[in-house]
Amino acid sequence: MRVLFVTYPEKIMFLGMVPLAWALRNAGHEVRVASQPELTDVITTAGLTAVPVGRDHGLYRVLGIQPEKLAAARAGFPRPYDVVDVPKKRTWTYLNKGYEFAVTWWHKMENVPMITPLVAFARQWRPDLVLWEPTTFAGPIAAKATGAAHARISWGLDVFGMARHHFLDVMNRQPPAKRADPLANWLGGQAERFGSGFSEDMITGQFTVEQIPPSLRLETPGVRYVDLRYVPYGGPAAVPDWLREPPDRPRVLLTLGLSAVERFDGYTVDLAEILGSLAELDIEVVATIADRVRDRLGALPGNVRAVPFVPLPALLPTCSAVINHAGFGTLCTTALHSVPQLTLPVHFDEPRLAGALTGLGAGLTIPSCDATGELVRDHLVRLLAEPEFGEGAARLRDEMLGMPSPNEFAEELVDLVAEHRTAAAGG
Repeated sequence: MRVLFVTYPEKIMFLGMVPLAWALRNAGHEVRVASQPELTDVITTAGLTAVPVGRDHGLYRVLGIQPEKLAAARAGFPRPYDVVDVPKKRTWTYLNKGYEFAVTWWHKMENVPMITPLVAFARQWRPDLVLWEPTTFAGPIAAKATGAAHARISWGLDVFGMARHHFLDVMNRQPPAKRADPLANWLGGQAERFGSGFSEDMITGQFTVEQIPPSLRLETPGVRYVDLRYVPYGGPAAVPDWLREPPDRPRVLLTLGLSAVERFDGYTVDLAEILGSLAELDIEVVATIADRVRDRLGALPGNVRAVPFVPLPALLPTCSAVINHAGFGTLCTTALHSVPQLTLPVHFDEPRLAGALTGLGAGLTIPSCDATGELVRDHLVRLLAEPEFGEGAARLRDEMLGMPSPNEFAEELVDLVAEHRTAAAGG
């Protein structure tokens, strides 16, 4: 079987694909990973074969070159994907304008440079399955142009599918003459260029490979989800000397993700205040802090070890608690090691994911805008002192371990591909 992974050039989204790609190769399948050229080194470093397509034209690259566009994108334009958690925004005006904005300033920007060369490669290589990141619509366009089965592979809660569900619900209640669908119109126009047309699975996949455990996920009505156990992969890493010895007191990890510094203005909490408050506790704090932020913090408390990076699978087994931003990779990696979590969510799917984790009894959450040093310290004290949080974290770990591993799922994919290619041929 030939499997083509497709993603826009964002490292964090690609990393979640790597374990399944390895499993497919180990099972004897051929695997390629297509993205814009800037991701090529990241793909090949992971031991996979890259297919550079189009030119480098990712969202953050363009917005970085034209900062006025970045400012406009943050200035309150309607965004369809925030309606998942804000019911009052589920109006026709907001959703329709939101999709117009998303198509113009996100989806076209990320996808258009990739579509034609990706279809050309797919027609030459003839994949059996295309697995695509949920906003890389070049993937389903190429799949339809070649008759391949295709599916989304998740990197977070399915806010895209649920937003689409709300959009269709509201649209279908409008007079027929007013039922404009910016995303379907754009995708349909692209598909027609290559001999096919629009179908709803171009937005939500023929199925969705879901790595978030059922107790945490957001499921869209009508979307088929198939479970894949999350396996951490963060790129090249080495275990530092200090991590080879067990801690002599409870160790707490503080990590707030890569995107906050690499893609945005910086961390959304006052790190100096939080670290200062934790100095009062008899704990060791390992804080992963970007170098350019570390330089601005000055002297740190004596119980803080600041490092720019440490491989989480090596660190987490030594930790008693983790403070994080509720990002998909960090939260799931921590959950696999059954460590209680204090989450400080910022935006997108983080608040809902953090809330679900707290509801399971596997941690606590504070919105980042409310995360004072005193509040973080008090919540952390509870995590360390109350055994119920460890029990909740263990239940979540067991749930994740009950999901199919990448090796097991690779076998299941063969049947899913046969089912959908047969269904397509029969339709």
